[in-house]
Amino acid sequence: MPTITLAQGLNEALRYCMQRDDRVVVMGEDVGKAGGVFRITDKLQQEFGEQRVIDTPLAESGIVGTGIGLAIYGFKPVCEMQFDGFTYPAFEQITSHLAKYRSRTMGKLPLSVVVRIPYGGGIGAVEHHSESLEAYFTHTAGLKVVTPSTPSDAFALLVDAIEDPDPVIFLEPKRRYWIREDVELPVTNGDRRKARIVREGTDVTILTYGPSVRTVEDAAEEAAKDGVACEVIDLRWLNPLDLETIMTSVKKTGRAVVVTEAPITGSFSAELAARIAEDDFLSLHAPVIRVGGYDIPYPPAKVEDLYLPDLDRVLDAVDAVLNY
Repeated sequence: MPTITLAQGLNEALRYCMQRDDRVVVMGEDVGKAGGVFRITDKLQQEFGEQRVIDTPLAESGIVGTGIGLAIYGFKPVCEMQFDGFTYPAFEQITSHLAKYRSRTMGKLPLSVVVRIPYGGGIGAVEHHSESLEAYFTHTAGLKVVTPSTPSDAFALLVDAIEDPDPVIFLEPKRRYWIREDVELPVTNGDRRKARIVREGTDVTILTYGPSVRTVEDAAEEAAKDGVACEVIDLRWLNPLDLETIMTSVKKTGRAVVVTEAPITGSFSAELAARIAEDDFLSLHAPVIRVGGYDIPYPPAKVEDLYLPDLDRVLDAVDAVLNY
C-alpha cells in the first residue's frame, strides 16, 4: 500500500476527477506550469493541457467570476486561491453570486464550483497567509464547506466536492499538507459526509477539524495517560453539519470541548457550542468550552506558537470540563 501526503491526496483527486469527466477544469494563479504554490496541481497541465489547467491573472475575483460563468455553461471548475487571505477579493463573487444562483434561478441553475483555499497557520508565514476564515462561509447560505485532515480524506472529500452539484468551499489545512498515510487509491469506501470518530472515549467529547485534528489527537493520547478517555471527532463537513454524530457523542460523555485555530468571537466554534446547548442541554455536566485563536489579527511568525491552540491549552480545557 503506497504512502502519500495530504498534498498528494489532493493532487490525485484532481487527476482522478479530470480523467473521469472532461468538464472538470482547474484554474488559478500558477496552477499550470508551476504546479501551484504547494504543488497541489503538479503535472496536471502536462497531462490535461492548458485548456483544462488554466494559469490565470493575479485576480481572485476574476478567477471565481470566470468559474461561475463556466459552471453556467456546464463545466465543473475547481478554482484555487493561493492563500486564505487572498480569498477576500473574491468574497463578493462567492457570497453574492456563487452562493445564490440556485435560489436566484428557483433551483434551475445550481453551480458545481469548488473553491480550494489553503488555510490556517503553523507554517511561519505572514498574517494573510495564515488565517482561518471558515465562519464567513459557513454563515453564507448556499455554500457547502468541507475540510480534510488526513491524506485519505483529502482524496475522498475533494472528489465528493467536485461531484457535488452545489458550490463547495474546500478548506485545505496547509500545515498538514505533508502528513503521511498508507492509502490505496481511489478511496471510495465509507460515508465521508459523516463526521469521523477519530478516537472513542467516555469522559469528554472534543470536536475539531482540519489543522487542529492532529493537535487534539496528541492531547487525547496524553490525557489517556491520566485515565481520561477523550472522544475525538473530526467534523470534516462544516456545512452541512453532522449533528447526529455530535449529539450522540455528547449524550454519552456529558462534556464537550471545541478546538479550532480561528479566533473565538463569532467563530464556527460558537455555532457548535450553541447547537449543543440548544439540542442537548440536559445531557451536559459542564458548559461547552472553546479553545481557539485569540481575538487579534494573526500574529508574526515568531510568536504564532503562542497564538495557536496547543496540547497544553486543550488539556486545560479538558480538565476544566471534568472538574466543573
